[in-house]
This record gives sequence, structure tokens and C-alpha cells, in this order.
Amino acid sequence: MAERTPAPLRGAKAFTVSKGLLTVGSATVLLFAISALLAPSSVSGTSVRSMLQIAAVLAVAGLGQMLVVQQSGIDLSVAGGISMAVVLATHVPDGDDGRLPLAVAVALAVAVLAGLLNGVLIGVLSLNPIIATLGTNALLYGAVLAVSGGRPRITTDLLAGLTGGRTAGVPHAVLFALAALAVVSVLVKKTVPGRHFEAVGANPRAARAVGLRVRGHQMSAYVWAQLLYCLAGVMLAGITAQPSAFEGDSFLLISVAVVVLGGTSLLGGRGFPLATVIAAVFLQQLVQFVVALGVSTAVQTIVQALALAIGVSLYTVDWRALLSRRPRRAQAAAAA
Repeated sequence: MAERTPAPLRGAKAFTVSKGLLTVGSATVLLFAISALLAPSSVSGTSVRSMLQIAAVLAVAGLGQMLVVQQSGIDLSVAGGISMAVVLATHVPDGDDGRLPLAVAVALAVAVLAGLLNGVLIGVLSLNPIIATLGTNALLYGAVLAVSGGRPRITTDLLAGLTGGRTAGVPHAVLFALAALAVVSVLVKKTVPGRHFEAVGANPRAARAVGLRVRGHQMSAYVWAQLLYCLAGVMLAGITAQPSAFEGDSFLLISVAVVVLGGTSLLGGRGFPLATVIAAVFLQQLVQFVVALGVSTAVQTIVQALALAIGVSLYTVDWRALLSRRPRRAQAAAAA
């Protein structure tokens, strides 16, 4: 009697690593190795801690952008959202620690309103996400100017200690980013609404056909995104002693870049929170490495744009099919 091959245990799932996580993780390790060889100052203890603080802010903003991209959108109001949170966190307290909770509460309320506005414009009125979020961004910047007059304020000691301090050498901003990563990962990957959220992003028509609330999921993406931008802004206000009124400007392009480098498709569907966070570390260290080499800081935007272009090409171009065509064309040319 032939022996039966034992069937795999039910419920056992093989551990898989996404292409984005593998790619950006390997690139990050390689980048740190190159930095240690060519620009040792960029990987010193002080440099790494400073880099990780900004990378943590970028990671939180990137997680918000990822949720929007999962719904086949793109959020250009990220700059206004972060700037609004920075201004409220510094101007409302005006140096008074006792007024910081009120400032954070107001920032969260504004973030929810901005997210709802984006959600209604895109999910209900079916406006183009770029146009809708640009309009919301303009409104946010108008509010920023109204509150701040374009002038910076010194952050409070309490906020500086909460988000700009360190415990056992670990920046508090990193802890906030890890907490945001855990929350987003659990909600998107481990809950039924999270699975529905990804299903809606992957195929809205099919999701609508099986009774999923497409508009509700699309609107929630923009609300959650703005809440994460708000957290990023509050963190940034504590890290920077006297932040400007337009601190969010530098996170517009790069927040999209980390999402793309993390492997999340611009067409929507599955998102990869951990890979997005690692991509934030990669991009921030890349900028620090370039600056340590003595290159002008103006090159930072070019570096970010190149990273975005490389990320798009890695995950959208079928390189295997493209490369396989070349030998066929060469053979056809030789036969002719």
C-alpha cells in the first residue's frame, strides 16, 4: 500500500516577505555599509539619532499617504496637514505647557475636518484626488497663515521632551513611529474592516458588487491619513526648537516616495506598512549621506525625485518581460 504524503496543517501559513520589504531592506543595509566607508560622519551616533528623528516623522506621514494610495488616490494636502499641526502645536500654547493638550486637541479636530473634506470631495463627489487634495491643501495653508502670520514660535518644553527627547538613547520620535506602525499594521492587516479596505482599493467595482461600502472606505482613508499627518506635525514641532510655519513643504514629494519604495502600488490594493517605514529610514539616510559628501542641500530634492522614479520603475515595469524581448529581437534581426 502506497504511503500518503502528509497534508499541510490547516491554518498554518508560510512566512512570506513582500518584494518591497526585501528590496528596500537590502538597499537600506547596503546604504549604511556604503555610508560607513565613504562618509563615516553620516553614521556616527549623533548623526544617526538626528536622522532617525526626521525619518520617524517621515514614516508616520508615509503611513498616512500609504492608506490613501491603497485607495488609488494621492494626497497632496500632506504638506498643509503637517504645517497646520506644527503651527497649532506651537502658537496655541505660546510657550505655556498647560495649553499643550488644548493645542493637540484643536490640531486633531482640524485634521478630522480636513480628512472629511477630502473624503467627501473624492469619495462622494468623485473629484480627481490631485485636484481635491490640492484645494484642501490651499485651505490649510490659508489657515496656517491666519494663525501664525507666517512667523515661527518656540516649542514648549513639554512637547520638546515628549517628542524630541530620548530614553536610553532611543529618540522618542522613533517610539511614536513604531506605535503608529503597530496600529496601522494591526488595523489594515489583522482586522476584517482592514481586509475590506484593501479589497476596495484593489477593485472598487467588485467590492461594491459584494456589498462593501466603497465610499465609506475611501473617505476613511483620507481621515486616517490626516490624523497621521497631524501626529507627524506634532512630533516635528517637538523635535525642532523653533519650527517654521511651513515645515510640511519638505514632506510632500518624499511621502509619496516612501510609499512607492515600500512596494505599495499606485493603482491601489495591498499596502506594506513595515516596508514603508524602512523606506523612510532609507531615504533620510540617503539624504544625510549625500549632504555628508559635501553636495549642496539643493540636490536633496533631486535625490528624492530619483528615488521616486526608481521605485515606480521597480514595481510597475515588467523588467523580466522587457529584457526577454531583447534576445528575441536580436535573433529576429540575425535571421533577417
